[in-house]
Amino acid sequence: MLVVHEVAGACRTLAKIKRKVRLAAGLQADGSLDSASLQRGWDCLQLFAEQLQDIPADHIRIVGTATLRLATNIDLFLNQAQAILGHPVHIISGEQEAALIYEGVAWTSSGTGRRLAIDIGGASTELIVGEGTSALLLNSLDMGCVTWLKRYFADDVLSEANFEHAITAARQVLTPVASAYLKLGWQGCIGASGTIQAIQEIMTSQGEDEVITLKKLLQLKQQAIACGRLDQLALPGLQADRISVFPSGLAILIALFDLLAIEDMVLAGGALREGLIYGMLGQRQDCDAQERTADSLIRRYQLDRDQAERVRNTALEALQQVAGSLQLDASANTMLAWSALLYELGLSIEYKRAPEHAAYIIRHIDLPGFTPAQKQLLGALLLNQRDEFQLAALQQQSAIETEQAILLTRLLRLAIILCLRRTRGTVPEFQLLANEQQLTLTLPANWSKTHHLRASELQQEAQRQTAQGWPLVIKHREE
Repeated sequence: MLVVHEVAGACRTLAKIKRKVRLAAGLQADGSLDSASLQRGWDCLQLFAEQLQDIPADHIRIVGTATLRLATNIDLFLNQAQAILGHPVHIISGEQEAALIYEGVAWTSSGTGRRLAIDIGGASTELIVGEGTSALLLNSLDMGCVTWLKRYFADDVLSEANFEHAITAARQVLTPVASAYLKLGWQGCIGASGTIQAIQEIMTSQGEDEVITLKKLLQLKQQAIACGRLDQLALPGLQADRISVFPSGLAILIALFDLLAIEDMVLAGGALREGLIYGMLGQRQDCDAQERTADSLIRRYQLDRDQAERVRNTALEALQQVAGSLQLDASANTMLAWSALLYELGLSIEYKRAPEHAAYIIRHIDLPGFTPAQKQLLGALLLNQRDEFQLAALQQQSAIETEQAILLTRLLRLAIILCLRRTRGTVPEFQLLANEQQLTLTLPANWSKTHHLRASELQQEAQRQTAQGWPLVIKHREE
């Protein structure tokens, strides 16, 4: 259950309650749900019912997905569910589910071009190719981590044979639709399920970055097999409530990567629940998820937008001048831009420790559109915007190489100093050159003689950066 309140154009989460009911585990040979699974479902809804009492009926939407589509005794479940909740439960089709998942992904995940979104549920897997806010191709397939657990890991043995049976079966389900997806194509792949979140958490706990690849999935499969049995499965970062369905979800994802030739995948910021929420809000998605999030933060914390854009433009100009001589990550430009736009976030608390406050806010706030690694990088950049460098934060982030994070930090600090006047037209025309670790900043002739404060700040910054082993040379053009 997800309960949100709209604040400054963004959704503030008030409650996010999840219980592992696993209805699909109760599907019997005749297609009916057994009494134990029915009761688990009703018990869960009893918990949710109290929270719904004070919410207007037209602000509530309750849906059932794959297992309830399959169950032959669904009326029995629904009648009692409606009595408990006081609201109807709508059973949505597989296509409706896929469309809502994509809407949730589009609202909460950044990206351009066509995207493949994948959601592995308990009894179904949704595949959607979309662009912007529009789903172009979608399917809901009858396989999920709970149903695959019952079929291929029922003996609790984590063997090569069991994994291969599960992967082969998933490939057979995928084969009839795979060619349509390969023909349409996509530029990026996003995963939106508990299985994919669990895999990412395991990888980051093992010191990997957040990008999921087939090679990493196969390594995780071998680690699982080495544990021998499901009740002995213990991987760093794997939460206890995900253990039972982790191998089956992993097998399905391996089949997807293999058959669809997926190069890499990142975790989405939301899926079905977020799709339902934004659908009820009726908002238009006329900008990128990261842009919408940054705009909300600027308004919520009453930041000076003119100054933020001035610092952003200065920082990006500096990056453009040095980028030609460097091999930069594709996200470097955007991450520098967001750090510049939000650099004064900590002033909403107090000035002296504003960088620490800004980093804290970023670490602990919902940032739709930003991956966990991007949040970590953004917090590290804001923490290092002035004063002494705190290298540990830059070294611990995994979004980009440490050397590139250091470069972005250096450019952000220079841009902030150059924009200290906070007035249009006061940023000097500058030239910035990079030669390995050395940056050379060339300012207009005699500029320092008439801009004493900024000249002094630049000299102090040159001393700080040079002391770290990254020389910064301040020069002036000849008259």
